[in-house]
Amino acid sequence: MRSIAWALAVVEDRSTVFLDTETTGFDAGAEIVDIGVVDSQGRVLLDTLIRPVQPIPAVTSNIHGIYDHHVIDAPSWEQVGAVLLPLLADRRVVVFNADFDRRIVEQCCARIQLAHPTCAWECAMRAYADYAGERNASGRGMKWHKLDKAAAAFGIAPGGHRAYADAEVCRQVVHRMATS
Repeated sequence: MRSIAWALAVVEDRSTVFLDTETTGFDAGAEIVDIGVVDSQGRVLLDTLIRPVQPIPAVTSNIHGIYDHHVIDAPSWEQVGAVLLPLLADRRVVVFNADFDRRIVEQCCARIQLAHPTCAWECAMRAYADYAGERNASGRGMKWHKLDKAAAAFGIAPGGHRAYADAEVCRQVVHRMATS
C-alpha cells in the first residue's frame, strides 16, 4: 500500500518535521495566530502564538480558543518567520492538510515580503485518506478525514485545535501508519 510506504519513508527521514497552524480564517487575508513544529522524534522545534495585524474573528476564536488577549504580547509574523524559514529549509514538512498550511504560511510571508520556505510540503491527510481506503461521495477519489478522526482510528487523543498539539498528533498518526 503506497500510504504505508510513504509513512515509512517519512519516519525514516530524520530531517522530517511536522507542522500545524491555527489561523484567523481561511481567506486571502487570513493570518497565522499559532504555529507548532515538531521533529520526527516528537521534540518541539517551534511552539508559539503570533500576534496578527487584524483582530481574530470570534467565529475562529470559538474553534481554536485563541482570542485577541492571548496574542497581545506574542511575536509578530516577521519575528516568527525569521525563525521558521531556516527551521524548514530543505526539509520534508508533513502537515495534515498541507495545501492549506502551505498557502497560509506563504500568504503571511508575502504580506511582509519575506521569502517563502524552501522545503518539500507533504500531506498526511491525503496519505491517511489512501490508508483508510474509503471512497468519497463521487466515488472518484478517496474520502478526506479530519485529523481527530484519523487519530481516533489509532487510539490517539485529539490535539484540540492548538498548533503544537495537532502537529504532534499528525506525527503520531504517520508513525502508526508506518507500523501497521
